[in-house]
Amino acid sequence: MIQPKLSAFDLTMIVVSLVIGIGIFRTPAIVAQSAGTPTVFFAAWIAGGLVSLCGALTFAEIGSRYHVAGGFYKLISDAFHPVFAFMLNWVIVLTYGAGNVGVALIGAEYINPLLPESLRGPVGVQGTAIVTVLVFYVINLLGIRSGARTQNLLSGLKVVLMLVLCLGVFVSPASMPVSSAAPIGAGSNNDIHVVGTFAVSLIAVFYTYGGYQQVLNFGADIKNPARNAPKGIIAGILLIMALYLGLNYAYYRQLGFEGLANSKLIAADLARALFGEKGFTFFSLAIFISVLGYLNASLLSLPRVYYAMAEDGILPPIFKRVNSRTQTQEFALTFLVAIMLLSLFFLGTFEKIVSYVMSIDSLALASAAATLFVFRRRAKGQDTHTGYRVKPYPLLPIIFVGFLLIVSVNVIISDPVPAAIGWGLFLSGWPLYHLLKKVF
Repeated sequence: MIQPKLSAFDLTMIVVSLVIGIGIFRTPAIVAQSAGTPTVFFAAWIAGGLVSLCGALTFAEIGSRYHVAGGFYKLISDAFHPVFAFMLNWVIVLTYGAGNVGVALIGAEYINPLLPESLRGPVGVQGTAIVTVLVFYVINLLGIRSGARTQNLLSGLKVVLMLVLCLGVFVSPASMPVSSAAPIGAGSNNDIHVVGTFAVSLIAVFYTYGGYQQVLNFGADIKNPARNAPKGIIAGILLIMALYLGLNYAYYRQLGFEGLANSKLIAADLARALFGEKGFTFFSLAIFISVLGYLNASLLSLPRVYYAMAEDGILPPIFKRVNSRTQTQEFALTFLVAIMLLSLFFLGTFEKIVSYVMSIDSLALASAAATLFVFRRRAKGQDTHTGYRVKPYPLLPIIFVGFLLIVSVNVIISDPVPAAIGWGLFLSGWPLYHLLKKVF
């Protein structure tokens, strides 16, 4: 039996780490390459932030109304159909494992230059990622409070780190940025081209803003969830928006647009511009430590999805077994870590992982948000909910769902192979669901 142990502050820190993984330390370069101009670049980040705020407000009401373990699965199952919920969540289990590996790999790339020369290179990066995953596996085996305390420490470090890097907004660059206003690459300046680059840019932006929806999985873990769930979600996303916009402008101001687009370790390059070589070394290490919070938050969250599936008889009962002392699902956590380590050997670059994850994640996120329409309609005339309500309704949820569907289509058009893999896994969930129902 799961006992509530998380406060509003714990939830805010979990939101921060679920969203701020490695994305903001890598995807701005990807967005700049797609955008081609500073105007499109900043427009994409602002639009992504505003739409994500619409999503956070929507999920704040959902979290205030419904608080169960594995809520992300349970809500979709209840609002639509258990088969559809399983198809989405079974892919999420795999793709989030891949996403976690992407975080571990890029974090390892940041620290790789600081390792002994014999450990540098692709093998060293992979080895560092494996060790990182295993360390956090052990931390979370010790219990949810242990994981939450580690989360608060890592999230706090991450916020402080980003605030220091945001000083680049106020510091004059050491030299004039190279071609800071010039477009990257060739291309027409007509309206169709601008709309196309803006649409493609949104894919990586939404990847960087995504993750806060997974707090629904902690519904049974939150103290006074009707009050604390909205507070944690809204506070977390507002803090993230401020940090993202400030840090992206700091990147642009210090490195120039061309330097931003061509940087592989953009946060470390910003630290070098602000503090010299010692700054580059220190922040490479600090970024590696801080982005580990994303891994920790995912290891806290995803086993709760397994719990919900096992409750519905789709997974074996062992997946919902909870250690009464630590509140840890030991078998489910071990299974998740095994998927992550296997993903490490079958996936390629971080950019491909983004497309692989986003191909279905956008649909899952839109579906979870759309549950609010269903639940409000069911309660019409007899809605007794007195907690948080998103306003204006239904405008904000409609904006959020609509943008996510656009992003999902963009992924298919811009990078069809990883998208096809994701959709293939999604469709395979239908026969798998019926098979598992018969077995368990």
